[in-house]
Amino acid sequence: LANSSSSVTEFILAGLADQPGLQIPLFFLFLGFYVVTVVGNLGLITLIGLNSHLHIPVYFFLFNLSLIEFSFSTAIIPKMLMSFVSRKNIISFTGCMTQLFFFCFFVFSESFILSAMAYDRYVAICNPLLYMVTMSPQVCLLLLLGVYGMGVLGAVAHTGNIVFLTFCAGNLVNHYMCDILPLLELSCNGSYINVLVIFIVVTIGIGVPIVAIFISYGFILSSNLHISSAEGRSKAFSTCSSHIIAVSLFFGSGAFMYLKPSSVLPLDQGKVSSLFYTIVVPMFNPLIYSLRNKDVKLALRRTFSRINFS
Repeated sequence: LANSSSSVTEFILAGLADQPGLQIPLFFLFLGFYVVTVVGNLGLITLIGLNSHLHIPVYFFLFNLSLIEFSFSTAIIPKMLMSFVSRKNIISFTGCMTQLFFFCFFVFSESFILSAMAYDRYVAICNPLLYMVTMSPQVCLLLLLGVYGMGVLGAVAHTGNIVFLTFCAGNLVNHYMCDILPLLELSCNGSYINVLVIFIVVTIGIGVPIVAIFISYGFILSSNLHISSAEGRSKAFSTCSSHIIAVSLFFGSGAFMYLKPSSVLPLDQGKVSSLFYTIVVPMFNPLIYSLRNKDVKLALRRTFSRINFS
C-alpha cells in the first residue's frame, strides 16, 4: 500500500505532550495502564474459557468484548509508548493506514457488540423463559458475525476515505496515533465530501448501536415497571448496571470527540478525550464486569481454589 498521488512515505506522530520532563513519567503511567488492560482482559477471557458455568450467551459476548478491547489497546498503546522514549516517532504510510484500519475496526466492533449485549439483556429480562431458545448458539454467532462485519465495513469506509488523499501539508500528525481527523488536516485535497463520509460513517457506527441500546432499555424499563416486588426490580436492574456503565463510558467519550465541530474541540483537546476510549475504557471494562458480577467473582474463587489445590 502506498499513496501514489502523494510524496509522503512516512508520518511523524507528535505524541501526547511535547514537554521533555513529562516523557518518562508518561511512559511509565501508560505502560501501567497497558499492563492493567492486558491482565484484566486476558484474565477475563481465560476465566470465561475455563469455567463451564460461564458458557452462556451473556459471557460469550463479554468474552468477545474483552478480546476486542485487548486487541484495540494493543493496536494503539505500544506505538504510543515509543513516542515517549524516541526522539522522532516515525510510522510508515502503510503502517499508518494499517493502524487506522484496525483502530476503526475495533471501535465499530465494540460499539456493535455493546448493542448485541443490550439485546441479550432485553431477552434475559423481558423473555426469561425463552432466553436459551431465543439466544441460541446460532443466533449468538449470527450477531457476532454482524458485529465483526460492521467493524470491517466501518474500517474499509474510513481507511478508503483517507488512503487516496494527497498529503502536502507536511507529515507531522498532531496525535499519538493515526486517527481520521488529524490525517484529514494534513491533506491538501480533502473536501467537504471526505468530512461528510466521516460524519455519515461515524453516525451509523455510533448512532445505530445507540438507538438499538435505547430501544432495548426502553423495553427493559417497561418490563421492569410490571414487576411487583421491589427486590425483583432491583435484581433486574443490577444485571444491567455493568453494561450501562460500559456503554456510557465508551459512547460518551467517542461522541465527545467526533460529533463536535473542531472549532468547539481543538485537536489537542481531542487527543485528551480520545485517551478515554482508546486507553481508559479498555482498562476499566474488565474491572466493571468482574467487580460488579457475582458469577465472575465465583469463577475467580473457583479458579484460585483449583490452583491452590493442585
